[in-house]
Amino acid sequence: MTTAIRSKLPSVGTTIFSIMSQLSIQNKAINLGQGFPDFNPDRKLIELVNQAMLEGYNQYPQLAGFHVLLAAISEKIETLYGHRYSPETEITITSGATEALMSSILALCGAGDEVIIIEPFYDLYLPAVQLAGATPVVVAMDPPTHPNENYKINWEKIRDALSSRTRLLIINTPHNPTTMVFKNDDLNELESIVNQYGINIISDEVYEHIVFNGNPHLSMSSRPALAEKSVVISSFGKTYHVTGWKIGYCAAPKALMTEIRKVHQFAVFTVSTPMQVALSRFMSNPDTYSNLSSFYEEKKDYLSNQLKTNTPLIPYSSEGSFFLLASYADYSDLNEYDFCHWLTTEHRVTAIPLSAFYCSPTAKTSNNRLIRLCFAKNTNTLDEAITRLKCL
Repeated sequence: MTTAIRSKLPSVGTTIFSIMSQLSIQNKAINLGQGFPDFNPDRKLIELVNQAMLEGYNQYPQLAGFHVLLAAISEKIETLYGHRYSPETEITITSGATEALMSSILALCGAGDEVIIIEPFYDLYLPAVQLAGATPVVVAMDPPTHPNENYKINWEKIRDALSSRTRLLIINTPHNPTTMVFKNDDLNELESIVNQYGINIISDEVYEHIVFNGNPHLSMSSRPALAEKSVVISSFGKTYHVTGWKIGYCAAPKALMTEIRKVHQFAVFTVSTPMQVALSRFMSNPDTYSNLSSFYEEKKDYLSNQLKTNTPLIPYSSEGSFFLLASYADYSDLNEYDFCHWLTTEHRVTAIPLSAFYCSPTAKTSNNRLIRLCFAKNTNTLDEAITRLKCL
């Protein structure tokens, strides 16, 4: 007799990123879908990893992470955003931002709780909330009406969704996939909500160093009232072009971090020691992250201009991250998934459908005819993609 397995995530299958990446490989396509660079990190960083290994940093560090790296993160956050987190009790090095998100959500909500998720959203948020036993409450952003505009959070809808059961609000700035970045008005709204309802915030800030048009990144750490109620999450993978290293971190007040570390120690216990040592030494020079916005803004402008000039795709304004949205509304009536599938198989360029970042049935099946493209690529990669898209 075979015992049936009851799935905790019955509606979850293979992610769109895996599906499109596999399709891209099969068709020898240029993959502008999944968000990873196709270039190596600074050689100095790799040398520092090797040096750390040779120096004997090859065993477990302490649960929270290598102490020098924790101190370096604390100093960086205080310098950039004005809030000091204790390296001993308020920062934890995680197995990528993914584990930081998962451990934080599992630690801070449970059965009977509600968690507000803003749609469209990165695909991890929903299953993490479901695994915690909490109820996700999805609130849609207001879409742009023109390519020069961006998505906006409808704070009135957020307030309507709040209840006595609300425990967490998950936010993301710079936002994936829309590229929207939080403005001061957004932080004002958040402060008002936190003061009135006392809820906690999970703030996904993995693209904190990739913000365009001369705008600053407005971290939850930059407002005392928000810092006291927030878990701030970032990613060395996104900052230093090492997504395969899977190293990130979270910062939060001691009371929240104590609970997060309880989950972290049983999820992974700790993460790669030599890489933590190397990162602590590398990030001691602020230039290693302070020039990232200009580096990616040049790539963003290049791809955007090439799309405008040489293809029927219409790029939308990108405020941050290493993505941009593009519309094919003037070219095809295909739904977004079918268009991305066709683009990969027929023109060998891979994108991600915006509908993949929605869960509500009406939004997921509606056809905004928008795709997400990643410009964290070498110029010759972008050029080859444009050459293929010229045939549209």
